[in-house]
Amino acid sequence: MQPVVPQTHSRNRTLLQSLLLTMLAVPALRASRGSLAAMDCEPIRIPMCRSMLWNMTRMPNHLHHSTQENAILSIEQFDELLATQCSPVLSFFLCALYAPICTISFQHEPIKPCRALCEAARGSCEPVMRRYNYRWPESMECEELPVYERGVCISPEAIVTHMPDEPCKCKMFKMNQRIYATKNFHYVIRAGIKQTQQLDCEEIQTTVQVKEVLKSSVLNISQGEVQIYTNSSCLCPKLVVNKEYLIMGYEDHRLSRLLLFDGCVAEDWEERLRRKVKVSIVHNGSQHT
Repeated sequence: MQPVVPQTHSRNRTLLQSLLLTMLAVPALRASRGSLAAMDCEPIRIPMCRSMLWNMTRMPNHLHHSTQENAILSIEQFDELLATQCSPVLSFFLCALYAPICTISFQHEPIKPCRALCEAARGSCEPVMRRYNYRWPESMECEELPVYERGVCISPEAIVTHMPDEPCKCKMFKMNQRIYATKNFHYVIRAGIKQTQQLDCEEIQTTVQVKEVLKSSVLNISQGEVQIYTNSSCLCPKLVVNKEYLIMGYEDHRLSRLLLFDGCVAEDWEERLRRKVKVSIVHNGSQHT
């Protein structure tokens, strides 16, 4: 399967990078196995959704099914409606609900379908349902879904099936309370960059000298030499050897390693950053382990 690149609103750029990285990594579960495992991503097994432009999902889904087996039993109720071909986007919408895309950066909750996608499916198919005395399910109400221009969501017209032929473009984030609160980083460290190494076409290993651990989650991060992994051919955020950074990223709890990818923070170290981090930790009720 070819990787897919969604072309969406600027606020969705982190999603786009994550989706691309996931699609690159999935076919053999090689280099990205660690971060995918950390998010409990799993190959799609729902027959209706195996032809979608993504092939990894996570449970529970938007309809609170804890396993794909449960989701299969539920989604089968739409077989007859799909057979009417009432809407060309119905199958995409259903799969976005029942088998949501699993990406590297968006770990807090599954990515939802866009409201306009739901409204298109409902507008075409609800009249057909009413002929048989059925109504659009309350669990699929469009009003509960994000608007494309103001949130992260997925729709079919936002996806093209080609790789962008351009150099790496990293969006740089700096430490502030809003970033800290919304990103929910697992670890925050002060570290110097010793070496970066391309392990293969889909993974980069960065060796850092940890000088201070400001926050950790499950992993015990000690001062000294530590490896950080980026599941991409692009090192984002960009790091320069022999420079010192404030680094904020995620932990792969299953493989016990640190992750850094586009959307994380790597800011040139300044002493004032220590206080900013500590204030943010206290403000968000986090505790340094």
